[in-house]
Amino acid sequence: MAAASTTNTGATMPAVQVHGPGVAQVDRIAVPSPGPDDVLVAVEYCGICGSDLGYIGMGSMAGGDRPMPLGHELSGVVVETGNRVSATRRGDRVVVNPMANGNTIGNGGPEGAFAPLLLVRNAEKKEPSLFKLPESLGMEEGALVEPLAVGMHVARQGKARAGDRAVIMGAGPIGLCTLLVLRHLGLENIVVVDLSAKRLAMAAQLGGTVFCPDQDDPASLPTFLLKQHGAADLMGGPVPASELYVEATGVGSVFTQVVHQARSGARVVVAGLHKAPVAVDMVNLLMRELVVTGSMAYPDEFPDVIEMLAAGQVDASALVSHRFALAEFDRALATAQDPDEAIKVLVDCRPQEN
Repeated sequence: MAAASTTNTGATMPAVQVHGPGVAQVDRIAVPSPGPDDVLVAVEYCGICGSDLGYIGMGSMAGGDRPMPLGHELSGVVVETGNRVSATRRGDRVVVNPMANGNTIGNGGPEGAFAPLLLVRNAEKKEPSLFKLPESLGMEEGALVEPLAVGMHVARQGKARAGDRAVIMGAGPIGLCTLLVLRHLGLENIVVVDLSAKRLAMAAQLGGTVFCPDQDDPASLPTFLLKQHGAADLMGGPVPASELYVEATGVGSVFTQVVHQARSGARVVVAGLHKAPVAVDMVNLLMRELVVTGSMAYPDEFPDVIEMLAAGQVDASALVSHRFALAEFDRALATAQDPDEAIKVLVDCRPQEN
């Protein structure tokens, strides 16, 4: 049975939308009203993602002159359900898979989660869109489920297993989430590479061995990896014995470096968004028999991430470096754009008392 309607015809609410390259602002939009298959969620927290920064930079994916609603890393409470929704009830504390059932919430679709209320269309149509949070998990942790699901999918794409020696190129939120998941899976010897001292300090806190590359010495990273991971033979010469590389920077030269230093049979997962084509050295790829795999989103990782967090085996709360109210979105965005300042920026979307 549907919950009593909480929406108001003609009422408006704040919501972040992208209006063009570099232009994101808090607008007033109509309060949504759910249909028979929909769910309305009161958003509590929504994280700023690297893809959000990309959408703002490119000026939206909505097409035409329509502003693009933003926000997809969220936790919230169900406030209304359509009469054909059975698995979700009013009052449920939930996280939302923004890509389920073709919704593309905050990713070019008609809804975004930087708002007090989020309409989740066709919530149970083909696959579940909402996942209940155990009472043991706070709502801030709930907002980290989506990026952690990205990290878990990276680990699965890379066929990560306990005992692997891994290298994560990039200590942004996805690199750090991948580090947490790999540690959860039993990997102990994980090198994390980045230029940001703040992010490397966080990687060390989360159990990684950190390295800041010397830009004047391209051989500095392979030398460090030889000390940390040992050597494997490649055509009579030593190369780092690392079995798994995660490219989480989106920088073409970083991927090229990995291809040029990897051992034979190494697994390379591309998780960073590359905005320009990257030339691939096919001779190195062939000679080293590399397995190169992309990793995008999270086909079915949400339940396992929630279980991982609920078991208390992973504490992801340290990833949250900043918190801002929705009305302070400009400050939140500026902070998120500074890799030396921010790790994960959360926006509190709850209505603020005056």
